[in-house]
Amino acid sequence: MPSVAFHTLGCKVNHYETEAIWQLFEKEGYEKKEFESSADVYVINTCTVTNTGDKKSRQIIRRAVRKNPDAVICVTGCYAQTSPAEVMGIEGVDIVVGTQSRSKLLEYIEDFKKEREPINGVGNIMKARVYEELDVPSFTDRTRASLKIQEGCNNFCTFCIIPWARGLMRSREPQEVIKQANQLVQAGYKEIVLTGIHTGGYGEDMKDYSLAKLLLELEKVEGLKRIRISSIEASQITDEVIAVINQSTKVVRHLHIPLQSGSDTVLKRMRRKYTMDFFAERLERLKEALPGLAVTSDVIVGFPGETEEEFMETYNFIARHKFSELHVFPYSKRTGTPAARMEEQVDEVVKNNRVHRLIELSNQLAKEYASNFEGQILEVIPEEHDKDNPGSGFYVGYSDNYLKVKFPANDDLIGQLVKVKVTKAGYPYNEGEFVAVVTEENKVIV
Repeated sequence: MPSVAFHTLGCKVNHYETEAIWQLFEKEGYEKKEFESSADVYVINTCTVTNTGDKKSRQIIRRAVRKNPDAVICVTGCYAQTSPAEVMGIEGVDIVVGTQSRSKLLEYIEDFKKEREPINGVGNIMKARVYEELDVPSFTDRTRASLKIQEGCNNFCTFCIIPWARGLMRSREPQEVIKQANQLVQAGYKEIVLTGIHTGGYGEDMKDYSLAKLLLELEKVEGLKRIRISSIEASQITDEVIAVINQSTKVVRHLHIPLQSGSDTVLKRMRRKYTMDFFAERLERLKEALPGLAVTSDVIVGFPGETEEEFMETYNFIARHKFSELHVFPYSKRTGTPAARMEEQVDEVVKNNRVHRLIELSNQLAKEYASNFEGQILEVIPEEHDKDNPGSGFYVGYSDNYLKVKFPANDDLIGQLVKVKVTKAGYPYNEGEFVAVVTEENKVIV
């Protein structure tokens, strides 16, 4: 039986696509091996969001070549798409496919075995207009399932290379999304995370269809308990989306809305499509629709030209609107983007100082948010044993509003929806006690 090993760098979409590629290999009778062991085929799914992403991707490719010099080395993903010649130039690389045509990978492997000639299967991603179907009926991870609904992005923010790696906006056909949602529920998943490169833009390339309409369709999927949107831009939170969220019984009380900066002048330089007044107004509306809403966000610190005043605008906006957690990134130059060529690059020392200040604020806000739920009963899906205390009988899972809760449970409860009382709020973990299992009919079994 031939064997294959995978290594995925980068975002949730890449992880989703690796699962999809594995399904193709599994159908052909391959056995999956750990990346650190010897396999017949290695598939490296690369990232190119920063220059460091490129570098890490190269290191992992070389590691696979060293593991088994006779193996077929396949490189896919964003770095393969933007720099195919560079990837082909790495000694030992046999097949390169970008972010399209992944379904041809097995064909390419057979061709390579016959011809022993390296294959570059990377096409012009800017010409792609149709969403590439890659089905994932179930995942290796058995608690939360991702469901990819779109590909590409039309935004061209000045710091970002992704449109060049992923192409322009393409939405997946609604019936395909619903079909896969049903498959995932059949496979036992209670929660689905809608994911994509620009998830909130779903439907913008379709006639009379939108994310709001898709959410309404997903609401009807029987047995599905939770819908989480992996990320949505403020500019895509339409009144219609808010109305749907307001009446939904499945959309969770957690949204990830990338801020990037809280300063209008910086946003302009980033070529982001909103102002802070607009962002604030959307947050107010969402919090009315979903009381107790957790809003997580991404922030880039030290974007070219960012002054102390502009940084403080960001800091104060975040403090005022009480985000529940932040992912803070120091700006790093991405070769090939307009921002990398901008004058007034911010000094690394200044950048790091600002990053630390924002991380401190994030930790404080996360604790503050969690403290609102002490003594409350939340619905949690246990995901795994508490890795910090093996053998303790404690399990860790996420509540609908994205609080990480650890509580005593057992293996039978993994992937189930259970009620847990938060006994001690904190960050990164909250402590809780098991109350009951929620059954299909929403009855509670103690």
